[in-house]
Amino acid sequence: MTEMTQRDDREKRRESFRQDALEAWAEFQATGLHLTAEEVQEWLASWGTEDELPMPVCHK
Repeated sequence: MTEMTQRDDREKRRESFRQDALEAWAEFQATGLHLTAEEVQEWLASWGTEDELPMPVCHK
């Protein structure tokens, strides 16, 4: 992969991430639904363990 192709790929991924963030922010503003960082961290920490937790439910 050429340097220019890599740079273009990075820019496309960065723009996609930015668009996802803007959409998530708009949805939060409209609904107020969210998860806390602690809820997500606890859920992710349980992945692959015997006590794997279900995905947390968004709340206001």
